[in-house]
Amino acid sequence: MSEEAPDPGSPDSELEAAIERLADGARLREAESAVAAVAPALQRVLASALASGGWFEGSHRSELERVTGIEDPEERLTAIATLLAEETRIAMMVGVTVGWSLSDELAGSPGESRRSRPRGGDALG
Repeated sequence: MSEEAPDPGSPDSELEAAIERLADGARLREAESAVAAVAPALQRVLASALASGGWFEGSHRSELERVTGIEDPEERLTAIATLLAEETRIAMMVGVTVGWSLSDELAGSPGESRRSRPRGGDALG
């Protein structure tokens, strides 16, 4: 089953094009450098967002206890790897949300959805 490509000029196609531009090594290094300069502040915002969303509270602790208590070493290793991958995906998505919101703040458009903003407000492009 193949997915249809978004219509050119649609918010989805603009987002895909911006992501593709980030694949350029120089642009990604520039973005990494900018993020590294403010990493401590961003880490605080990310930690706050994760905590306020309840992402890693009780369920995190109980899942850690469950997987570390698995007796079979191979099964335990697989369960720990799966838990790490799931938590990484959650943190990445929350981090992207924080980054997206930060981009909106820097563009001076609080409350306006980036997906509804006309092209030209794209910091990557």
